[in-house]
Amino acid sequence: MKIICINNNYFSKEITQIANEPVFFIKSENSLSRNKLPFFIPDHSKRIIPKINVVLKVCRLGKNIQEKFAYRYYDEITIGMDMEAADVLENCKKNGLPWEPAKAYDSSAPFGNFISITDLENISDIPFSLFKNGDCIVNARTSEMIFSFDKIISHVSKFVTLKTGDYIFTGSPEINESVEINDKLECYINNKKLLWFNVK
Repeated sequence: MKIICINNNYFSKEITQIANEPVFFIKSENSLSRNKLPFFIPDHSKRIIPKINVVLKVCRLGKNIQEKFAYRYYDEITIGMDMEAADVLENCKKNGLPWEPAKAYDSSAPFGNFISITDLENISDIPFSLFKNGDCIVNARTSEMIFSFDKIISHVSKFVTLKTGDYIFTGSPEINESVEINDKLECYINNKKLLWFNVK
């Protein structure tokens, strides 16, 4: 299985020009970290930013999927974190290097408990939030996304065959707050806590 991540899918100060199509990168299965397991700050970074994502679980095999049929290819949803090594990413961008050391290192993608999309009233306007040590640092809705779930599915499937069990991290709102040892992170959809872990 694979983890497909959408980059810059929410309007922010970081985005000076909106892309015509979703931009994506891939994490390996080794990047996944299950709910409640501690996240250990890696030795190669001094600034980890917890980028919260709504995550889709692919439920069937698909290639070159039309956008109008994309809803058939995911049936569960959760919260995931792209634990970005921001200092490493800055160096990668500056020197034209691949992003894997900043984005795809081991355990860089904690993910929560999945729920059925049938439990949600409107998947195009899902409220989700991130709390650090009890304080809300991200409060957003999927209606703020630049590219919808169905657009993402359709676009990615032009290049990568989607397989049952793949995860799609659909992008993160802007966040510049880093984590420190002993921080506690909690993530919610519709006030339902789906992901929580401590930083070590």
